[in-house]
Amino acid sequence: MKVLIIGSGGREHSIAWKMQQSPQVTKVFVAPGNDGMLGHAELAPPLQTHEEILSFIKQESIDLTFVGQEVYLVEGLVDQIDAAGYRAVGPTAAAAALEGSKAFSKDFMNRHSIPSAAYQTFSDQKPALEYLESLTAPYVIKADGLAAGKGAVICENLESAQNTVQQMLSGEAFGEAGKTIVIEEFLTGEEASYFVLTDGQDFVSFPSCQDHKRIGELDTGLNTGGMGAYSPAPVVTPMIEEKIIEEVVKPTIAGMAKEGKPYKGVLYVGLMIHEKNIKVIEFNCRFGDPECQPLMMRLKSDLFALSLAVADGTLTEQKVEFYEDAAACIVLASGGYPQEYEKGKIISGIEAQPSDDTEASSAQSCIFHAGTKLDGSVYRTNGGRVLGVTALGKNLEEALNNAYQIVTQIYWQGVNYREDIGAKGLLHFRDNRPEVSVGIVMGSKSDLEIAKKAAAMFDRFGVGYELCIASAHRTPERTRNFIKNIEAKGGEVFIAMAGMAAHLPGVVAADTTKPVIGVPIVSTLQGMDSLLAIAQMPPGVPVATMATNGAVNAAILAVQILSLRYTDLRAQLRLYKMEMKQQVIASHHAAQLG
Repeated sequence: MKVLIIGSGGREHSIAWKMQQSPQVTKVFVAPGNDGMLGHAELAPPLQTHEEILSFIKQESIDLTFVGQEVYLVEGLVDQIDAAGYRAVGPTAAAAALEGSKAFSKDFMNRHSIPSAAYQTFSDQKPALEYLESLTAPYVIKADGLAAGKGAVICENLESAQNTVQQMLSGEAFGEAGKTIVIEEFLTGEEASYFVLTDGQDFVSFPSCQDHKRIGELDTGLNTGGMGAYSPAPVVTPMIEEKIIEEVVKPTIAGMAKEGKPYKGVLYVGLMIHEKNIKVIEFNCRFGDPECQPLMMRLKSDLFALSLAVADGTLTEQKVEFYEDAAACIVLASGGYPQEYEKGKIISGIEAQPSDDTEASSAQSCIFHAGTKLDGSVYRTNGGRVLGVTALGKNLEEALNNAYQIVTQIYWQGVNYREDIGAKGLLHFRDNRPEVSVGIVMGSKSDLEIAKKAAAMFDRFGVGYELCIASAHRTPERTRNFIKNIEAKGGEVFIAMAGMAAHLPGVVAADTTKPVIGVPIVSTLQGMDSLLAIAQMPPGVPVATMATNGAVNAAILAVQILSLRYTDLRAQLRLYKMEMKQQVIASHHAAQLG
């Protein structure tokens, strides 16, 4: 059977990659596609209009058209394909209004008691600006129509919110798409994406995902179409997934049918999850990009068979299976994206990657092309988001490591990617860490203020600790008992703080096999006496030595030692280093140095 996929990005590449693995499929076309898809599909000739697409379907006797991009759905391409008697996967124009109009979507959720943020819709500036003044920052302002995933703007203050409202409603920001806007309450929590395939009555669920919309690390900067994604998202627990299905998916499918707009195709639910509560941020009428890439890597079942069942209304007969592996996608973008960027940059490193025609059963990674053009034997950049490096792993951390290993081998002038994709997910893996991981012992009460600086860092990283004042000379037995007590509770690192002769770190090191970090305290000789004392421990009694009063670095070193065992601490350290990097950059700009 022949398949036509409508779209040009990484999402459509991954769909083509999966479709061509079906034993039922003889040929896959993509329109318009991009040159990077040639290993998995044939690019259709330029098709400028729906009529030209329909003519191509008839000419090639296409058995199934999978519409990947939302604009075709909102404009009614599926309606035309259906009317001509051919099969298509995707909602009709009326049903695609769930994505095509934020106002319709919010009103629909309100009618069917689907949990969502409080909102109001506006087409005139004056009432919109008045409504803003009744809210508190931050402000969420959404263009009603399609805006390539960039139509939701979060404003940190009233002035920027007012400017955004004026730019949207004037048509300056998003043209016609922004001439009606939705202003919503700001939701706190963690975002996740949930997808189902539905034939209008029955549905099959895909694993959860988490997307990364902002261009900058730590979720800073402008919104993009998506800078990376991973699956599964640990924030979507089995209990949360059940709530999504019962409170969102089922009411949406039933509600659309009741309103005479039966929904067939991919339903994408964008969610905000806070503790045990869920709220819908948005609906989309297609797979997300880049969420689709890890989902296709994990899909074990035949995508063509599932898609055919959606088109024929026989999804109840289908079962869907996924690989247990996690998957991660890192997007490589052109410098300047999502604003102005240059095209035509030569891409190096792709040729060293696994073959694009690797079978799904053995593929551990794949580079999905979103914006590339073949120039002889080399690829050149031809878009904002250029590549989506996607990899599997036995767990999320391994999948991320596998993807980033490939990413570091790819280069073009100005290449940009985020280094924190998936870090939020890794924070959920506490790995049964003991309640007390670190013992902090001080030689006297005067050292307590220094010790509190280490304690504050442990609080930040969620590392349990206990403090004790004990003297190496006056209460050596108390020191030994503290060590035994901490070890019995599962403690793995000790920090010992002392001044003057600074014997305390050595006493601790002599009585434990755990790592010991010594912090010299400023005393008689400006701390040089204690610093040298700790640095000169006898052979077999090792103590890592910090600078005088270096409690903060002692705590960070302790966390780094613990991170050798604990996934969430590795992720936290990665994010902490990025925060420090951003602070330096912010200082540079604050000093007006360019």
